[in-house]
Amino acid sequence: MKPPNVTDIMQHSLPAERVQTVVDEYRAFHAGPLETRRAEHATMVNHFYDLVTDFYEFGWGQSFHFAPMFRGEAFAASIARHEHWLAARLGLVRGMRVLDLGCGVGGPMRAIARFSGATIVGVNNNDYQIARGHQQNVQAGLAGLCSFQKADFMSLPFEDDSFDAIYAIEATCHAPDKSRLFAEVARVLKPGAHFAGYEWCTTDTYRPDNAEHRWIKKEIEKGNALPDLASTTAVLDALQAAGLEILDSRDVAPDADFETPWYRPLCGRLSLDGFKHTAVGRASTHALVWTLEQLRIAPRGSTATSSFLQAAATALVRGGESGIFTPMFYFHARKAEQRASAHAGKYAT
Repeated sequence: MKPPNVTDIMQHSLPAERVQTVVDEYRAFHAGPLETRRAEHATMVNHFYDLVTDFYEFGWGQSFHFAPMFRGEAFAASIARHEHWLAARLGLVRGMRVLDLGCGVGGPMRAIARFSGATIVGVNNNDYQIARGHQQNVQAGLAGLCSFQKADFMSLPFEDDSFDAIYAIEATCHAPDKSRLFAEVARVLKPGAHFAGYEWCTTDTYRPDNAEHRWIKKEIEKGNALPDLASTTAVLDALQAAGLEILDSRDVAPDADFETPWYRPLCGRLSLDGFKHTAVGRASTHALVWTLEQLRIAPRGSTATSSFLQAAATALVRGGESGIFTPMFYFHARKAEQRASAHAGKYAT
């Protein structure tokens, strides 16, 4: 499957006549109370990815996450290294059965399968992303190692103790209740198996009484389908509440070894391999989408989608520059050797 062209954006994932309605419904979630976003998280997140998947693939690639860069390192290389590092920390090797929570169109899954040889099941609740990802698996010759399972990751459709490892890359930020999600992770992990990931969080620098901090947090939530952006402490508390032992945790964004911070591709200098996701590149895409919508080539609502993604990018950059936000709070946890009993028998026959 070829990547979407800018003239195709917003025409693959939804019928043209549905786009503006979905935009309006998505905006209403963020204009309403937190309780509604939590209760309707599956609909909210599905609406979001129906609207933005083609934009993401066009501007960013098949791996919908950030990565800091070494001097001279290309954008695509930094993304792959970030994925490989997580796989190495988990010790993934051929013969292991691994779960990817919130796998998107499967870019990280394919990179990690190539790197490790492990068999990976990606959980996703969005039909459009699954359809794209399945075809990309086949095209990459990885259909034997990579597969998709349509499901809400808050209720995983797997037997107890069925995975050798689990990872999540900037995906569990969509969960309305991290303790409940991590309890599901603990249930399907084999005893002694490991769970690791990168999480979107506010840092210790965030101050809820600071108006700019609150604005940044809200715009990140609005522009990325988050019910509520959690603190690093809340993530660790949720892991422990699920009965998982925390082996390591830290914000890997400020690592001094990296010359280019994770947010620089959204605002940095023009480059041949990353023009589309720079501020100038995004503005050019936005102008073209507006033109196509006026000409009725792109459906009504396409420009509105581009607009909230532009606002989200601005908030992400300000969150990164101020140090109040990170998209890569790294955690590494382990399930106890003895069988967890809280959810035992859920899929027993």
